[in-house]
Amino acid sequence: MAIIELPSALRVHANRQARVVVEAATVAQALEALCVAHPALRPQVWMATGTLRRTIGVFLREDDMRSPEGLAHPLGAQDVLVLITAMAGG
Repeated sequence: MAIIELPSALRVHANRQARVVVEAATVAQALEALCVAHPALRPQVWMATGTLRRTIGVFLREDDMRSPEGLAHPLGAQDVLVLITAMAGG
């Protein structure tokens, strides 16, 4: 089991939930389970090519999990993934 913390910009696509609990063995499986539970998040998290959007940060503790190795990283019981969206402006 893993917990995914969502930034406020993504909560609108997940019934306004700040945290979503998913069953998953890896980071990629957790993100996929999140998108299955909340389909409106899929285009926010994944590109049509199946790769993670560059505008989404995925962190496990202080480690960036966006690389292929990071996405394949195993999750332990009660691990917390934090999603962060890039901000634009000027």
